[in-house]
Amino acid sequence: MDKSIFSDLRKEYIFKELTEDEVFADPFKQFEKWFGEALKIDGVEANAMFLGTCSLKGIPSVRTVLLKHFDEKGFVFYTNYSSRKGNDLKENPNASILFYWKELERQVRVEGFTEKVTRVESEEYFNLRPFESRIAALTSKQSSILKNRDELEKKFNELKEEYEGATVPRPEYWGGYRLAPIKIEFWQGRQNRMHDRILFSKEKDQWKILRLSP
Repeated sequence: MDKSIFSDLRKEYIFKELTEDEVFADPFKQFEKWFGEALKIDGVEANAMFLGTCSLKGIPSVRTVLLKHFDEKGFVFYTNYSSRKGNDLKENPNASILFYWKELERQVRVEGFTEKVTRVESEEYFNLRPFESRIAALTSKQSSILKNRDELEKKFNELKEEYEGATVPRPEYWGGYRLAPIKIEFWQGRQNRMHDRILFSKEKDQWKILRLSP
């Protein structure tokens, strides 16, 4: 492919700026502000985030998951504990997440360590999911190899019929993780690639605010 195609794929970031004076001292308040603004632009998938994990052997992996809750303790998402990400986090609880809000020319990058949420939290969220989503959690052995699509569809339909009108049990291999951050970086695109990068770094339970070079 002609390399000039990629050199032409450029965009100027001109809408916003980010200064130390305007950010909250608490990074979670700053995230809440930006997340609220992202929701106004995309009320369906503003909570989509890229999750990066790494196995004990140092093999990295990235995929998209959905943020389901956040507070001062961290960022929560749900998945299959037996999936590749689940196995990575079992071996190496360190992880990172990235939010990218294209229309606002913003990114938020979070680094920290993960731990499972409580059984009560997992149960509460699982029971809030649509019926078909709960059936899907029972159906899928996430990241395992399938013979074909028909195999998956057959099991889904069988379980759907079995639990119609009944309580769908949360499988033990399904639940939530909370990423407790030690670094949260807010990135605002600026003209001429002179981007604003404000980093919150946690030191002895206190957040220190730093500006990074673009």
